[in-house]
Amino acid sequence: MPQTIATLPEPQARALMQAYQQAVAAKRRVTLLGGLVLICLMAAAGWMAELNPFKLVRRIGYFTDYFNQMAHLQDGPWVFSDPGEWFWGLKKWLLLLGDTLLMAYAGTLVGAIGAFCLCFLATKNLVRSAPLRFCIRRLLEFLRTVPDIVFALIFVWAFQLGPLPGVLAIMVHTTGALGKLFSEVVENIDMKPLHGIAASGGSWFHQIRFGVLPQVLSNFVSYALLRFEVNVRGATVLGFVGAGGIGMTLYEAIEKSYYSDISAILILIIVTVMVIDYATEILRHRLLG
Repeated sequence: MPQTIATLPEPQARALMQAYQQAVAAKRRVTLLGGLVLICLMAAAGWMAELNPFKLVRRIGYFTDYFNQMAHLQDGPWVFSDPGEWFWGLKKWLLLLGDTLLMAYAGTLVGAIGAFCLCFLATKNLVRSAPLRFCIRRLLEFLRTVPDIVFALIFVWAFQLGPLPGVLAIMVHTTGALGKLFSEVVENIDMKPLHGIAASGGSWFHQIRFGVLPQVLSNFVSYALLRFEVNVRGATVLGFVGAGGIGMTLYEAIEKSYYSDISAILILIIVTVMVIDYATEILRHRLLG
């Protein structure tokens, strides 16, 4: 039996269509207004920061010319025409790159241990003392808010040039950054296992060991691996201020305009970071399931 679809009376249908069009028009006005506000804020930020787009357009050629010079050897030919000449310092650069990786590894490991020790004291569900939580959280904020390159400059002044200032700078910043992430993971755990351990007479440390760690350990390791990726890149930059590693040699090449050396060192760094990113990504995905 054929069914007929009932239609609304003409006045009611017209009223609904008018309401729909008004709603769509109102949404468009809000979107347009939001876009205008965003553009105005960007213009204000650019004006206050004295950004000059005309200067960018006028001098963009110098930027591309720099890359062009990095693609040529000192005597003129393309770098690809003589890879042996291009990577003349490969052995020395790999050793320095190894130093950079060791700096990142040592700084990340010690920083992660520091974050592990502090994170439980910054959580609301494990520590009832508000003053203690406040002090630990402010400490972690201080450690991660000050840029690691500033810490590196301070440590270079204190301990002289070399890898030690870089390791210390990475360690301090990693403690602050991972401490924040670890504490947020702990605050989102299931509290039922902890209540059971407490009811059976377990201490605060027993609750951490048998109630918290089984729930958070994989996330802790995942965040630490992610931080290691970041620190490998950061360790290179720290070398610019004398904190050791390949960064010092890269800074010297930039300062003396050894363009082919710059491109060779950058390629080594990029390939190394890509390999580490790929390896740690696989590990993190396996840990998190």
